[in-house]
Amino acid sequence: MSSSKTTDATHAGATASLEEAVLGGGCFWCTESVFQSLRGVVEVKPGYTGGHVDNPTYEQVCDKTTGHIEVVKVVFDPAQISFATLLRVFFATHDPTTPDQQGADIGPQYASAIFYQSDAQKETAAQVIEEVQTLLGQPVVTHLLPAARFWEAEVYHHSYYARNPYQGYCQFVIAPKLAKLRQYYADLLAAP
Repeated sequence: MSSSKTTDATHAGATASLEEAVLGGGCFWCTESVFQSLRGVVEVKPGYTGGHVDNPTYEQVCDKTTGHIEVVKVVFDPAQISFATLLRVFFATHDPTTPDQQGADIGPQYASAIFYQSDAQKETAAQVIEEVQTLLGQPVVTHLLPAARFWEAEVYHHSYYARNPYQGYCQFVIAPKLAKLRQYYADLLAAP
């Protein structure tokens, strides 16, 4: 059994042991929409972690002076989807080879990062990073960092793509990521 941080919650009428993953893969609007689509994911919250300022705002993080990375906290049921599978989806839906950049989004807040919540998550993440690096044939620059304080993002960032599917950024950046997800991981998608 995993030693990662767990949360007891009622899910589908039964008590399940849930786990948390905290992942940074560029803009949290993108990563949130990807993980919200997966079966076994109970909740996804955008936020900031890894910095030195308490309760940072989006504007402060965008100023690149707080040390925070835009992340999502993914609460998932490991009986339905493993941490390793979450990481494979994570790596398939962002570029883990560009430091502090995802496409036109450039800055330290867009770093690729895994904030492991346990020794088991750290070990799994290191194995998946090695696997991805071998597949890509180039270095993966994803930071593997210990858990840090998670600061939930402002309400207007939550479910951003679901609320704004026709906004330009959503159409040109997020929609292609979701198309890639549907193409390669259709078997992992939650029922609509």
